[in-house]
Amino acid sequence: MTKTKTLQTGHVGVNVTDLERSLAFYRSVFDFEVMAEGKEDDRRWAFLGRDGRMLVALWQQSTGTFPTDRPGLHHLSFQVETVEEVKAAEEVLRGLGTGFAYDGVVPHGKNGTSGGIFFTDPDGIRLEIYAPTGADPADAPTPGAPTCGFF
Repeated sequence: MTKTKTLQTGHVGVNVTDLERSLAFYRSVFDFEVMAEGKEDDRRWAFLGRDGRMLVALWQQSTGTFPTDRPGLHHLSFQVETVEEVKAAEEVLRGLGTGFAYDGVVPHGKNGTSGGIFFTDPDGIRLEIYAPTGADPADAPTPGAPTCGFF
């Protein structure tokens, strides 16, 4: 028996080292609006979303960079409708000097038509923007790229 009738991801909380830097990055890349913000020196945070729905909470309470060798978040993925939107986001990211795991849109598997770009935020948190269709399976697999783009 199912315990809940409906279930969906609400929002994702991300620890960051510099709230202002992360706000600029997430707003530029994802067109997020700041829904609420805490500006006290020892409690800096921002709730980001679109169309009145909160999607990401940034918490300035960390030092260092994102450790991929420990249990926890593997990567955070955002779905858009078209590969053209993925490519537009890629251009914004290139303008910001963002590092990518692979060059261009990586199809999800040998015959997959879904695909995306894999990159990191200013704190090294692994992110993906993908479209459910429109990736060219002839490009897959990108040499060395696992199906999800990160391993």
